[in-house]
Amino acid sequence: MIYKRGKVYWYKFMWLGKLVRASTKQGNDKIARQMEAAHRTSLAKGEVGIREKKVVPTLLEFCTSRVEPWAKARFETVCHKNWTWYRTGIRALTGYKPLARTPLDQISGELASEFAAHRLSAGMQVSTANNSLRVLRRILNLAVEWSALGAAPKVKVLSGERRRERVITPEEEARYLAAAPEPLASIASVLSDTGMRPEECFRLSWENVTWLNGRNGTLLVTRGKTAAARRVIPMTPRVRGILESRWKAASKPEEGWLWSAPTRSGHIEPSSLRKQHAKTFKTVADEAAKRNEKPVRPFVLYFLRHTFLTRLGQSGCDAWTLARIAGHASITISARYVHPSEEAVLSAMSRLGGHKTGHSKRRAQRAGEQQLLTQ
Repeated sequence: MIYKRGKVYWYKFMWLGKLVRASTKQGNDKIARQMEAAHRTSLAKGEVGIREKKVVPTLLEFCTSRVEPWAKARFETVCHKNWTWYRTGIRALTGYKPLARTPLDQISGELASEFAAHRLSAGMQVSTANNSLRVLRRILNLAVEWSALGAAPKVKVLSGERRRERVITPEEEARYLAAAPEPLASIASVLSDTGMRPEECFRLSWENVTWLNGRNGTLLVTRGKTAAARRVIPMTPRVRGILESRWKAASKPEEGWLWSAPTRSGHIEPSSLRKQHAKTFKTVADEAAKRNEKPVRPFVLYFLRHTFLTRLGQSGCDAWTLARIAGHASITISARYVHPSEEAVLSAMSRLGGHKTGHSKRRAQRAGEQQLLTQ
């Protein structure tokens, strides 16, 4: 008999009291049946013997011997955040023994759900548990890609994850920037006016800054979360003023990190700004208490990107242009920020016009004839 696992067909049958099971690696059921029949014929003629069952590694063995070395070699120097994502997820997965000791072909959606429940019972947030589940899903897909597994089971993430969807008001932004010290104030202003991801901003170098392109110059983002992250972003007057002042203060360098810092990477990292960021909110809260005003609710730097894209969508920017500016890999993500108003829909329909086949003219003539008959 043949059956489908994922997108490919498998076959199984009994031969001399032993179970024969194999993947056809085909999505066509007719070809799968032909391969099953060919295997039966080969066994009957003695051309092949019973194939030894392939030893499937456990999740712990596969992660330790293949996934972790691969992720470290590929991402540690190029995109350290991706390497951290893999490393953190692998540690969480292999730390749960019922999952770590299970062979890859026996991992099911039910076991993944039990792992997620274990993470939640340990006090983790839903987003933290979902990150681990996404790493598990990626590992299983790699196992299929590397022929260590026939088909990957479905791993569903948990609902109720809190997303970074807060939009900062202009008043909150102004109060935050007024209290922020350098270089946090400059970095936050650049993020607010360009919509870059914080990591993309931190990795800017002077070679990526062009002063002559466009009205105020452009910034080249060379790498980021996805391949679509490589893009050119026009600078606003505020961004140009900040970067030009920094460039002149550094004796107009032609290369090197724009936000240089004494870190392992040579540029500012999220940990470099953590204390300044927390101190800024304390300063804003103290000033609000003195003036009897409502304090600014704390936010993370990524909210500045979300705020920029929301404002861009509200300005009438279409989803395709927004995706190009934001560096989104999928237009579906960009569409979240674009909400056409009723006026915009009516305007688009009016620009479309009607048929040019004379229907409107004929309809008017018939209406006139009908009116004459009724008189």
